[in-house]
Amino acid sequence: MALITNAIKGTQDTLPNESYKIQYIESAVRETAENFGFHEMRTPVFEHTELFQRGVGETTDVVQKEMYTFEDKGGRSITLRPEGTAGSVRAFLEHGLFNEALPQKIYYLTSCYRYEKPQAGRLREFHQFGIECFGAGNASADAEAISLANEVFNYLGINNLSLEINSIGCPECRKEYHKALKEYFEQYKYELCETCLGRLERNPMRILDCKSPVCSKIAAGAPTVLEFLCDDCKSHFESVKKYLDAMDIEYTVNPQIVRGLDYYTRTVFEFVSKEIGAQGTVCGGGRYDGLIAEIGGNPLPACGFGLGLERLLLLMEAQKTEFPEPKKCDLYIASMGENANLKAASLAKDLRSEGLCVQFDTVGRGLKAQMKYANKIGALYTLVLGDSELETGNIKLKNMGSGKEHEMNLADFADNFQSIVIKDAMSDFESLGIEGIDLQDILGGKD
Repeated sequence: MALITNAIKGTQDTLPNESYKIQYIESAVRETAENFGFHEMRTPVFEHTELFQRGVGETTDVVQKEMYTFEDKGGRSITLRPEGTAGSVRAFLEHGLFNEALPQKIYYLTSCYRYEKPQAGRLREFHQFGIECFGAGNASADAEAISLANEVFNYLGINNLSLEINSIGCPECRKEYHKALKEYFEQYKYELCETCLGRLERNPMRILDCKSPVCSKIAAGAPTVLEFLCDDCKSHFESVKKYLDAMDIEYTVNPQIVRGLDYYTRTVFEFVSKEIGAQGTVCGGGRYDGLIAEIGGNPLPACGFGLGLERLLLLMEAQKTEFPEPKKCDLYIASMGENANLKAASLAKDLRSEGLCVQFDTVGRGLKAQMKYANKIGALYTLVLGDSELETGNIKLKNMGSGKEHEMNLADFADNFQSIVIKDAMSDFESLGIEGIDLQDILGGKD
């Protein structure tokens, strides 16, 4: 029978033999965020469309071309979230978190949806780690956000990333910049793409972010925003650089960075790699001091970033980064007969409650097939249970790595299994001439 359908274009499955890599990344970003004082927030996968139109910006590619928008059964326009910040701001306001101690520091691990041409590092359903710091206007908050992203990369052992920073100013100093941009792009209005022609009147700064080769070439010669910064924005940007210097974080000022979303003000930044093709931006973010007021709250400064997990995994694999091994089966219990099957289930339950990975036969295989399966899944130990073992109470535990067998009493097995594992491990270390091993390391932190 033919498969009814394949996965939708631009989406992908994460299979069990790969999922441990994403889990490792998720664990790393959670731990890092929490070390910086950030706490998790979860928001719905869809929101009212106007949230993204107002928050992300009607002149952005995201809103104009990429959103998955539909009408629900109540006639409301609903959009699958294309990014994480707007929904986080909505939740921050709706639940009155501005009344709590500020700054409110949140992070999220979430799925996002954009209708883009699928390619390496770009999917229509992708997953993002992001942070938002609400209520901190000092340049130190910008630098802390950058530092957090940098620490994630260090934790994961990623190298050869370049940090590029810029300031795109505030609404006041951008007025003069928009005038200069409009004057510049007017010279090329008949060469611009149709989308950028519309942007020329409403938001010429968005032309700088156009992916059309023709528009990109024209934009390369445009005036830079740094030439138009007001004194406050200049001072803020200089302060950001001082904090980055104090943290020993290397950076390059790139006046071409504007980011693809309209809510950014002042600081914008990107971590870029040259090892994963055209989609080289691994992490991007900055400050968005006007977004909370735009969505309906009182003016409050904020900053943050988003980091694509699939793109990060692509980079780690390109750099041949080492991942921790996935958890293996500590013990496989091969059983023969109904009574042995019941005992295997009971033993498995007791050992799993101690944090061990234990498997037993649930298919009805013969002993030879069970042992073959134990080998395939990489079981560290095996135990055979049959009528004879149940009757005598004597069993043999086999170390699948060394082939060593331990004879012991079945009644004491559950209590003694971990001590046997420790003794075997210590013996292995001693045979290799390794000393000073902590037993807690062998037990994975379990008492």
